[in-house]
Amino acid sequence: MAPRNATYLCVHSHFEQPPRGNPVTGDIGQEASAAPYRNWNERIVDDSYRPNAAMGNFEHISFDVGEILMNWLQRRAPETYRRILQSNQAHQERHKVGNAIGGPMHHVILPLSRLRDKRTQLNWGRLAFQHHFGRDPIGLWLPELAVDMETLRAAQEAGYQYTIVSQGQVEGGTDSAGPFWVDLENGQKIAIFVRNDELSNDLSFNIANYGGAGHWARNRLSSRRAHPGALMLIAAGGETFGHHHIGEEKFLHWLLEHEAGAMGYKVITLNDYLQETPPTDTVKLKMFSSWSCYHGVARWATGCACTPGDSTWKGALRRALDNLSGDLDELYQDVMKAHGVNPWIVRDGYANVWLGDMEGAAYLSQYIDNLSSEDSERILALLKAQVQIMQAYTSGTFYYEDFDRPEPRYAIACAAYAIYLARSATGDDLGRRFRNELYMAHSGRSPLSGSQVFDEIQAEYGFSDQPKVAVET
Repeated sequence: MAPRNATYLCVHSHFEQPPRGNPVTGDIGQEASAAPYRNWNERIVDDSYRPNAAMGNFEHISFDVGEILMNWLQRRAPETYRRILQSNQAHQERHKVGNAIGGPMHHVILPLSRLRDKRTQLNWGRLAFQHHFGRDPIGLWLPELAVDMETLRAAQEAGYQYTIVSQGQVEGGTDSAGPFWVDLENGQKIAIFVRNDELSNDLSFNIANYGGAGHWARNRLSSRRAHPGALMLIAAGGETFGHHHIGEEKFLHWLLEHEAGAMGYKVITLNDYLQETPPTDTVKLKMFSSWSCYHGVARWATGCACTPGDSTWKGALRRALDNLSGDLDELYQDVMKAHGVNPWIVRDGYANVWLGDMEGAAYLSQYIDNLSSEDSERILALLKAQVQIMQAYTSGTFYYEDFDRPEPRYAIACAAYAIYLARSATGDDLGRRFRNELYMAHSGRSPLSGSQVFDEIQAEYGFSDQPKVAVET
């Protein structure tokens, strides 16, 4: 049991890279702007992930790694991947809890998703966490810390005990990291930790200006030490330490190993702190808020003052994706109806197949007896299409002002692949409507429209050709 006669410091690092490249193979390919590296993932591994893992920083922080990045590390940077897993295991052996926390499968703004999609994302994320770390996640990182009551309820239903928010998302504010309870208004509650916005942003944007961890700890951290037992939470993008600020993985190392202690803090992680210090007080959150935009979640829906240019393409693209998602759902439900099973329960567990933990036909046999190989291939293709359309909603798709960027293009590529998979399974072509609705997706900075991008992708990947064989699932 950790003694409560000190003030505690937790640094939480959120590691994430947006999906890019080829949605069929998962390969990122060549990104010229990342030279001399092949792509930005490879560059950021050398800048941040590898040195942080090698220095042992992952053993002392609370952290989450997005599933798309975690999967890529497993395939492309296995030594760094192994060290991340070992860090969590070492923490679990010392403290009886690991220090990694979970997240949804894809980095989507959950308050903008339908309830059943929220549930699927959270369940897929839980299965992905189990796949890598061999245990259930205790905490949850919500993409962009975006919250609404429905998302919090879905998180609690999925078994997550807590999530993280920023001070600006708490009604009335708070100087404490908590943990606090949030009343879910359905007889249940979930815990939250609150990051210190000022110090977190200070490290995110000004870390290179302080001349090292000792100077920062003496001049910024020491005066914030609170009463014994209290927690100070700093939460920032993990790439802060070594990529956005080259070499600053050393800052994190010295802060955690030496300087925090010299200022009277005991370094701890969120899972460790929660097991000994459960919430007592309750707070209310500002719903549909986020940590990265003071305007809430509008940035990822229709645009906001943070992106003052022409953001009308965001609404047009989201509408096209929403309609396509609804059409894909109808096809999937129609096929599953004939087998008398709940399609969404089957979808919620499909991550076991996607992650390679189960063979597809064996997975379906848990729900449907005597399924023919043809029907099995059809259902698996439609489930794979569900993964692709959900991946299209990743936050990077809608984050920037300009439409003519790799992120929206990747989203349209995912949608095109989902259309191809659905056509291979049912013969129904959903592409015509989708292409027509994409015509309105363009920004004033470029004459390029979403329908043009769709046509280019169709030709590039051969999606316009009628599949002649069953799509590999």
